[in-house]
Amino acid sequence: MFKEMGQVFSMMRNLPKIKEEMDRLQQNLGKLTAEGDAGAGMVRVRVNGKMEVLGVRISEEMLKPEEREMLEDLLRAATNQALDKVRRLAAEETAKMATGLGLPPGMNLPGLS
Repeated sequence: MFKEMGQVFSMMRNLPKIKEEMDRLQQNLGKLTAEGDAGAGMVRVRVNGKMEVLGVRISEEMLKPEEREMLEDLLRAATNQALDKVRRLAAEETAKMATGLGLPPGMNLPGLS
């Protein structure tokens, strides 16, 4: 119990540095990108670490009216794949920042969970 209290007090002393690092992390998350694809590359979706879709590429073949339902499925699959990849990248960046600040592993940082 005393060890945990010591960690909390140490964190409190480092609040300005933690805030600075969290601001830097938020900026870096916007620079992270990941791409997901579905249908053997017929649909590709690119997202950033802020969970924003940056781009969508669709093959000519998928633009046929009779392929609408499949296109919708592929868009969903590619988007979910890209988001999953960028979430993992963001978690790695967050863990690096937390380790650099001496925060305990697995600690949930507000706004980054």
